[in-house]
Amino acid sequence: MSGTLTCSAADLSALLGPNATAAAEYICGQLGTANNRFTDATFAIDNTYLLFSAYLVFSMQLGFAMLCAGSVRAKNTMNIMLTNVLDAAAGGLFYYLFGYAFAFGGSSEGFIGRHNFALKDFPTLTSDYSFFLYQWAFAIAAAGITSGSIAERTQFVAYLIYSSFLTGFVYPVVSHWFWSPDGWASPFRPSGDRLFGTGAIDFAGSGVVHMVGGIAGLMGALIEGPRRGRFEKSGRAIALRGHSASLVVLGTFLLWFGWYGFNPGSFAKILVPYESGSSYGQWSAIGRTAVTTTLAGSTAALTTLFGKRLLSGHWNVTDVCNGLLGGFAAITGGCSVVEPWAAIVCGFVAALVLIGCNKLAEMVQYDDPLEAAQLHGGCGAWGLIFVGLFAKEKYLNEVYGAAPGRPYGLFMGGGGKLLGAQLVQILVIAGWVSATMGTLFFILKKLDLLRISEKDEMAGMDMTRHGGFAYMYYDNDDESSRATQLQRVEP
Repeated sequence: MSGTLTCSAADLSALLGPNATAAAEYICGQLGTANNRFTDATFAIDNTYLLFSAYLVFSMQLGFAMLCAGSVRAKNTMNIMLTNVLDAAAGGLFYYLFGYAFAFGGSSEGFIGRHNFALKDFPTLTSDYSFFLYQWAFAIAAAGITSGSIAERTQFVAYLIYSSFLTGFVYPVVSHWFWSPDGWASPFRPSGDRLFGTGAIDFAGSGVVHMVGGIAGLMGALIEGPRRGRFEKSGRAIALRGHSASLVVLGTFLLWFGWYGFNPGSFAKILVPYESGSSYGQWSAIGRTAVTTTLAGSTAALTTLFGKRLLSGHWNVTDVCNGLLGGFAAITGGCSVVEPWAAIVCGFVAALVLIGCNKLAEMVQYDDPLEAAQLHGGCGAWGLIFVGLFAKEKYLNEVYGAAPGRPYGLFMGGGGKLLGAQLVQILVIAGWVSATMGTLFFILKKLDLLRISEKDEMAGMDMTRHGGFAYMYYDNDDESSRATQLQRVEP
């Protein structure tokens, strides 16, 4: 807390007359006690804020679960729900054992952390348990993104392996690069040692979370191949629609709610004044971040609504939900350092990026049941470029610390150095995740641990792998499912 109280008995004694020394010591002792109380209150308020934000981010897992369940066919509902539960559970254990240490454990070379495994020697002077919990919630969000890309055709053991590897190693290394104070591309490094003089700006994870999860899903889906029946031999795409638009909408609203912990919560502290004695401080920046998040998502949703109407002739609620989430994924990287009007630009372009990526996916016969790679990978990459174009100098200095001459957004008059750092971030994330997760999925495929059999895929994993259906259903694209259920209920 700035402006801490100081008191010197020697200074006061000269002003107090008889018994001056004793009086001065008493007054200074009382002021010292008051100062300690203010310091304690600051820590308590900031930790409470961060814990509340962690709870919001964790609630996004419920949103992911509902979104995934509604986006797959009913015969795979139990499977996708179970994978979402285990993303959180396996991610919790592996992030505790390895992930946090790799991400924030301190390093000398800027590549990977090497302290605090299993939270040894923790808390530290700079991090408490609330910070660990918040970062764990981010890690499992990345794993949840990936599960959507490979849904409806992946062996359960493959989910466990990739989720543990992603949250325990792949994701933490990326977060170390860009979020740890000593990461090689971190904006928190000393001013003379930053990438292009600025470091890569990714405030809440357009690249670190969304691109990592999206590209991991891309590699899994490419190696695994499309679902059976998704494309005809001629190459024409066949829609394998999810079974519940209601669950999709519910999941989308839950994710929207959780995003107010994801983006504003990434400040980690709230009681930080920018101008002492005024009403302007980090609490103002947090409010602005919530506004930019809202505007980007809302603009992307409306743009997708009318764009898809022009392309398909329908008002499709599922497409609108995905567009909304694409806007959120894009604004996440720059939500704290751009003006609200710029967030509208971000959301508009994010919707076009998502529509374009989906068209490209159909052309190359790429199958992603939740459009996760297109949404999180494509829109996340656009979000990083957006920061390089629209980041405001004043906000960068407030959020990342004052630094004279710091590069800022190209379109805001700050030159191209920040944009260059953002492009480097896109390239290294794409390369790292492709190399690590691509290798893992390839090994799983060679060991016959990746894809389920054709028979199991056609019947649905709920029945063949999980002991029964989530509920009675009838898939229009699968006549056999209805017959199977009727046979099971007949006496």
